[in-house]
Amino acid sequence: MDELRLSGERVALRRVTEPDLEDLLALLQEPAVARWWGDYDAARTRRELLDDPDVEAFVVEVGGATAGVLAVEEENEPDYRQGQGLGREALRVAIDHLIAERGHHRFTIDPAADNEMAIRCYAAVGFKPVGVMRRYERGRDGTWRDGLLMDLLADELVTGDPGSETGGPRDRPGPQAGGGSQ
Repeated sequence: MDELRLSGERVALRRVTEPDLEDLLALLQEPAVARWWGDYDAARTRRELLDDPDVEAFVVEVGGATAGVLAVEEENEPDYRQGQGLGREALRVAIDHLIAERGHHRFTIDPAADNEMAIRCYAAVGFKPVGVMRRYERGRDGTWRDGLLMDLLADELVTGDPGSETGGPRDRPGPQAGGGSQ
């Protein structure tokens, strides 16, 4: 794959490579992350972030250091496509790229319904709640928990912090046809 680097004001995104896996595994094993994403080992990290042909995974960098990971999974069915503020910026950068370069018009994301921090992050970018998916996934403790389905149309992407001069929906029209992303 080509070297792709996407940059926002504070974050940069680049594709995950082999040397990134150790740092990403450490990040995924942090209790605050594992609470939502479950247990990761080296094999799962490789499988989901490097080897899965349906996932485009990006390292989120701040000041050249690894700060997170963003995985994009595209729905390629042409008639129906659904996934400190650093997460917001990373999402904006990735979504803007998918709109501008790949013509996507719709995005979906499905956080745990009780993951308030993630839901606030997604709402700040422009995602809107669609509905609750009851007993959607199992928590680490084995109990079922609900998921919140959220979606975003390309022309609803908030391009900056809502109260700032650059805040608000995209200032250029999104594509009229095309897909979306998950």
